[in-house]
Amino acid sequence: MPSPVTASQGANPAKRPSETGLEFPDNRLLIDLCGQFDANLAMIEQALEVQIVRRGNHLVVMGDEGSVARAADVLRSLYDRLEAGKPVLPGDVDGALRMDQPNDEDPPRDGDQMEMFHSGGVEIKTRKKLVEPRTDAQKAYVRALFANELAFGIGPAGTGKTYLAVAVGINMFINGEVDRIILSRPAVEAGERLGFLPGDMKEKVDPYMQPLYDALNDFMPGKMLAKLMEEKRIEIAPLAFMRGRTLSNAFVVLDEAQNATGMQMKMFLTRLGEGSRMVITGDRTQIDLPRGQVSGLADAERLLQNIPKISFNYFTSKDVVRHPLVAKIIEAYEADA
Repeated sequence: MPSPVTASQGANPAKRPSETGLEFPDNRLLIDLCGQFDANLAMIEQALEVQIVRRGNHLVVMGDEGSVARAADVLRSLYDRLEAGKPVLPGDVDGALRMDQPNDEDPPRDGDQMEMFHSGGVEIKTRKKLVEPRTDAQKAYVRALFANELAFGIGPAGTGKTYLAVAVGINMFINGEVDRIILSRPAVEAGERLGFLPGDMKEKVDPYMQPLYDALNDFMPGKMLAKLMEEKRIEIAPLAFMRGRTLSNAFVVLDEAQNATGMQMKMFLTRLGEGSRMVITGDRTQIDLPRGQVSGLADAERLLQNIPKISFNYFTSKDVVRHPLVAKIIEAYEADA
């Protein structure tokens, strides 16, 4: 663990100039911490408005007292990550900058999947990668997915709602907590009329389901995924195909739920069977239903908000983890609404 040496001066505590030195004993890990051409340090400098200077195996952080303290915490957490054998990529730096300090008072949890919760942090193990939430809202959402049989994730594009839900589903599947994974979304065109599509039924609906395939391919080897889909242990299907089914011992995700009608949402929610988990994700600002048609997501939010064991987690533009410009774009459209 790096040891800080701090010297500060000035009268205003909020803007008091400060300088903190951090020692990192393993020079190889320090190189990874700094990143190629010190790119990781540059991210921290820009985000927190500090200056970071490397002197041997020390980093000296200079700036306002509060920003220096925050930068030091971020650097320590990233170095701890490297000591644990994990990489530090730009996304990990971004996550460390966004995340508040872990809460050690979080209640204990039972079950194999809760081995992923360490000292208030959250990690989701899948077949191909370790998935870690990058914001506090994402962390709360993942905890809610493990804790509740029915969970809603509502917020703008790029906040990880569906990605994290699929990751949790894969984790529960490989741990034997569910027997199958079912991913669904309404086959609604986003403001365009594509006309008749060629091919059989699967080929016709696959373009609508592609985001779900993308998420699965991120978490499972291709051959394993193909085998499980052939065995129907992992299914991807349009919402209309859910009618009449009882989904038992399954992890079920409904994506783009804002494009489900009220009747479709009721139909889907009542498919929940014994031993199953259900996650509903959507963005209230991207409804593609015909004018005058009420979104089933809005209906469910209004009717189910106060029912115990049903969780609602909300995201904002601050939780966007795609390109930084995506958050700015969302904020611009929200300001113009």
